[in-house]
Amino acid sequence: MSVTEAPDRTPSPSTHTAFLEVHDLSVHFPTEDGLVKAVDGISFAVERGETLGIVGESGSGKSVTSQAIMGLHKGSRARVSGQILFEGRDLVRIREEEMRLLRGKQIAMIFQDPLSALHPYYTVGNQIVEAYRVHNDVSKQAAKKRTIEMLDRVGIPNPDSRFSDYPHQFSGGMRQRAMIAMALVCDPHLLIADEPTTALDVTVQAQILELMKDLQREFDSAIILITHDLGVVAETCDNVVVMYGGQCVEYGGVDDIFYKPEMPYTWGLLTSMPRMDRTRTERLNPISGQPPSLINVPSGCVFNPRCAYREHVPGDACVTDHPDLLEVVPQHAVRCHIDPDVRRRIWSEQIRPSL
Repeated sequence: MSVTEAPDRTPSPSTHTAFLEVHDLSVHFPTEDGLVKAVDGISFAVERGETLGIVGESGSGKSVTSQAIMGLHKGSRARVSGQILFEGRDLVRIREEEMRLLRGKQIAMIFQDPLSALHPYYTVGNQIVEAYRVHNDVSKQAAKKRTIEMLDRVGIPNPDSRFSDYPHQFSGGMRQRAMIAMALVCDPHLLIADEPTTALDVTVQAQILELMKDLQREFDSAIILITHDLGVVAETCDNVVVMYGGQCVEYGGVDDIFYKPEMPYTWGLLTSMPRMDRTRTERLNPISGQPPSLINVPSGCVFNPRCAYREHVPGDACVTDHPDLLEVVPQHAVRCHIDPDVRRRIWSEQIRPSL
């Protein structure tokens, strides 16, 4: 997996074509108040069999990125640019009819809000049956059998009887599991999971994550996992993209992000995460300030108004110069003006001891 953002200053990308490649993706929304730069030039790649985690605060552009991959901005006022290459096909430029054939079969998504994603007038079972029959030439009976099987696999008790229930008859966690069953029913090659375990208790969360891993092992699928839960990322992901203000501010393997992070924003995410494996004597340290307005994005480094380490950068570079996303070691890239040696010293002497 690789991140490329500044070709003149970063290593040339490999000629190898990844399963999914996102190049300089931007998604902007014109509004009466101005242009909302929800995603602003993000690049990454995912191979089959890999799990990519995308983390960041609410409003950082995670869900908009996943919706762009699904082609859900087509026909809207959104201005989408860049490339999304899925098995060599550019999803930004294909027609909606072509995208519809891929959506659900090759690429599936678990949405963050199951109540709005499920239709209130149709039973849960029939909605999953419809999703399955759109891409598979099977009878209603065969589709119903497959649906009941998937409802059982995601942990819904009495799936035969719950098949005929409506979404309002399911609890929030049950609706989330039904959405996961719908996403997995066609065995997609790429699964995008947007906060898939938010409404679930710890036991069911572990069950769902294991189900996703089973799918990955069986079909060599790629998974993009969008979450606020860094514990889930540590357990399930191979690589991590840290997003802030619509941009990728750090990318690396999961060990790099958790044990050798170099971006002050990543430090903030880690220090605000509770630890269950040790006794903590101090309060958690939240990131000060508020996420930026995506209409008036700060100049220079997008994180500079909230960064507690600007003093380590001479002059006003943090405010005036937009940092490139540069590799510090192979497959670990950071967007920050602080000298790499200084960043590593701050991490080892100040941040890591406090975790």
